Amino acid sequence: MLKFKLPLTAVALAFAAIAGTAQAEYPEKPVEFIVPWPPGDLEDVLTRMIAEDFQAEYGVPAAVVNKPGGGGGPFPGAIEAANAPADGYTIGSFIIAIPVVGPQIGIPELNPDPFIPLGNFLTYPFVIATSGDAPYDDIAGLAEHAGSNDVVLGHFGAPLVPTQVTFGLAKEMGFQFSADAAFDALDCNTLASGDVDVINTTIQQILPCLDDVKVLASIGSERIPLTPDAPTVAELAPALDVALWNGLFVHKDTPQDVQDKIIAVAQKTVMSERAQKLAMDTGAAVYWQPAGEVVEQIKADIDTMARIEGMLAE
Repeated sequence: MLKFKLPLTAVALAFAAIAGTAQAEYPEKPVEFIVPWPPGDLEDVLTRMIAEDFQAEYGVPAAVVNKPGGGGGPFPGAIEAANAPADGYTIGSFIIAIPVVGPQIGIPELNPDPFIPLGNFLTYPFVIATSGDAPYDDIAGLAEHAGSNDVVLGHFGAPLVPTQVTFGLAKEMGFQFSADAAFDALDCNTLASGDVDVINTTIQQILPCLDDVKVLASIGSERIPLTPDAPTVAELAPALDVALWNGLFVHKDTPQDVQDKIIAVAQKTVMSERAQKLAMDTGAAVYWQPAGEVVEQIKADIDTMARIEGMLAE
């Protein structure tokens, strides 16, 4: 009978490889959720809830990292997530623009789209607002005022969906902004400082001064309960109807079992009582839309944005 002997080092390496495989069950190290907005907004708050529950469920640290774009260029957080390993340790909490606009604007890391959706969890109320002492009260008044006065728009980035919708609305109403500028944060101080005349931002950013500003319109198909008198952009210009959602994304090569573990926690979190209370308090829609439906949503949104791009090019 023949006997084969392996060197001790080879045996040790073989056992180490087996042990390493057994210990590699996800998650085994800290996880990062990347949010493309400054701290404090709705998707940031909800993503922090998900991260807290993820940490409690799996016993590993889970942190939210804010990577706003604005004046610093579009989608730095998405680029970081695209360059990260496809192992589920970097999770993007992304706005509609990243999968819809990102692949179209010449960012190599985002074209072709490197991500796969896990699910959408938020449609957040985005508004077009001005200071309380502005000499107009609605979009029609803004259009008339802009005919003989300079009006500067503040936004989070020119390529982003809310900004493109706002430009499209201006064109539909027969005016254009004299200038526009990108900011990392658009809140009460932005209007109070006089740096811009009009902002498009999430309502969360102006909640502290909601009684002191004028919300001219909201972006989405339904009016915001907190500002019921402000029409939607879709009411004013039906061709500009688009929902502003936020979802969780990972690199498309991330193993399915890893995706499933993230989804299990996120879905439970957003349907929890504390998340639904946040929805009631802010006028946001908080829910869980499965990955397959998100894929179809993205296709429809790409078509809508192409239509808006064509409108602006005319």
